[in-house]
Amino acid sequence: MKWFLTRLLAGAAAVAVVLVGIGVLLAAQYSGKPAAWAVSQGTDAVWVDSADDADALRALLDTGAVDTVYLFAGKIDAEGGVSATDDLRPLVEGYPDVRALAWLRHATEGSSLLETRFDREARERLAPSVAGAAEGYAGVHLEIRPVRVNDPSVPELMDLVHEELPEDAVLSVLAHHVELAPGGRIPSFVMNGEEKYWSKGYLARVARHADEVVLPGTDPGMPADAMDGGFTVRQVTESVAALRTRDDMTIRFGVPSGEQAATVLAGIRLGMTEAEAPEQMRLGVSLSDPADLPLYTAGWLG
Repeated sequence: MKWFLTRLLAGAAAVAVVLVGIGVLLAAQYSGKPAAWAVSQGTDAVWVDSADDADALRALLDTGAVDTVYLFAGKIDAEGGVSATDDLRPLVEGYPDVRALAWLRHATEGSSLLETRFDREARERLAPSVAGAAEGYAGVHLEIRPVRVNDPSVPELMDLVHEELPEDAVLSVLAHHVELAPGGRIPSFVMNGEEKYWSKGYLARVARHADEVVLPGTDPGMPADAMDGGFTVRQVTESVAALRTRDDMTIRFGVPSGEQAATVLAGIRLGMTEAEAPEQMRLGVSLSDPADLPLYTAGWLG
């Protein structure tokens, strides 16, 4: 028993040392000065789930920097059905240069190393339902979480949805955070019981048929601002590296609401400076709350 406890404590100490080392490296990445060009390129977006956001949304759209709005349009169930919600498209009337995407969400708790998120019947039922829900929109934005790395059902679903949508429709997907180092997602999976991170390879696999990818901006799980900032820098550089061959891709980085937004925006700018994205790749942000206009203006519009 004493031997076991000794080994257990030694293992815990080793993990603690690794975590401290990661923290130091992340904090170090959140340093330096971003390039002057690392600001809005006019390809930003915002999530909107309620008509209550109408006034704040108009003020945000008046900046001219937001070209895409994800309007919550329905929930996806495990069997592949879509439950539609109130039509929010009137919120973007009067803004002809702004695209409205139907935001469809499937969010649950827990994920398995063996089970897929959607079985074959659910995928085949869901693809035409997604296309139907996106009628009248410029395309669709899929939020499906959590999804384990190497789950084949989500890339296959993206393929089916791509085939169902009109040729000029936009297909956008909300990804998971990219693991900071190969295999780094495994400790998180063990501790949390669900997938929080994707490998770069799986991100590229899911995005194969997507036009746009959004990285989450919430819950980085870091205990200090400098680590939050460094984590964000890594999200930018790793996602650009994963999708570098897709030089026509749009990648957006989610921005949380509240005080943390300033840190994340600064990290995105530093990440853009470091990432050296292909010339045709478009990088932007996606706001979680339209009311964060002051932070967006100060930290991103340049």
